Amino acid sequence: MGLWTFQLDLQPMTRSQEALGELEELGYRAVWVPEAVGREPFANAALLLSATKSLVIGTGIASMHARTAMTMQAGWKTLSEAFPDRFLLGIGTSHQPMVEGVHGRSYDKPYSAMVAYLDAMDRGMYFAAPPTAPPQRVLAALGPKMLKLSAERGLGAHPYFVPVEHTVVARAAMGPDALLAPEQMAVFETDPSKAREIARRAMGTYLGLPNYTNNLRRLGWGDDDLLNGGSDKLVDAIVVWGSLDTIVARVSAHLDAGADHVCVQVLPADGAALPMAEWRELASALPSI
Repeated sequence: MGLWTFQLDLQPMTRSQEALGELEELGYRAVWVPEAVGREPFANAALLLSATKSLVIGTGIASMHARTAMTMQAGWKTLSEAFPDRFLLGIGTSHQPMVEGVHGRSYDKPYSAMVAYLDAMDRGMYFAAPPTAPPQRVLAALGPKMLKLSAERGLGAHPYFVPVEHTVVARAAMGPDALLAPEQMAVFETDPSKAREIARRAMGTYLGLPNYTNNLRRLGWGDDDLLNGGSDKLVDAIVVWGSLDTIVARVSAHLDAGADHVCVQVLPADGAALPMAEWRELASALPSI
């Protein structure tokens, strides 16, 4: 079990580095950070890695449309050389509104574009000091073709915004050996109304993105489940809420379904807060997972 968080981006870097130091002491072995509207992921990862001794930083996810394949592989190898076995590059095709509306790029045939991008990465020139261990990458993958590609062209997959049932599908598509590291949102709140309110606040953006809604439809969720912030049933499937035991049980369900690593994204009641209390509580369960 690791952590997935945007909350570190909302803090001054010195505070984020202090928090990472404590998380490492608490026993976490991996923390995932995003790329979209926050910090640049390679610079962010370098600063966070420099503040810790053994913690792995993963990008969830660095967009292929934000940099050329040559630049992506250079950043990947730079951090892999500087921090051996501690940087995991997660790459994704992002989403059409971000790609076309923000980056001004074409979002056409994302699977084929990813294959071409990985080919370009793998033949890219890099004359700096090389990594001493093979650099590792995972793909943001939801559908069967991208999941299969993630097993063939990388360490595995990092699915985001998925229920446990997707983990079963992903493991079947990827085979037994690839790394499967799904993200799991969590709310430390036992009141159903309050918990679902926090959950829907986080889910709203993702329910407006076709990649996620199409994936949920593939799993059998209907249009009624996707409207108005999500049905209670969908909210409860995407976001686990309740006591520590309830949240840990959901992590265990992903592991039982075929996941190797679960990235827990704690959603604080205050959207801008750093959920240190919840992270500390969650760390108490690390030895049992």
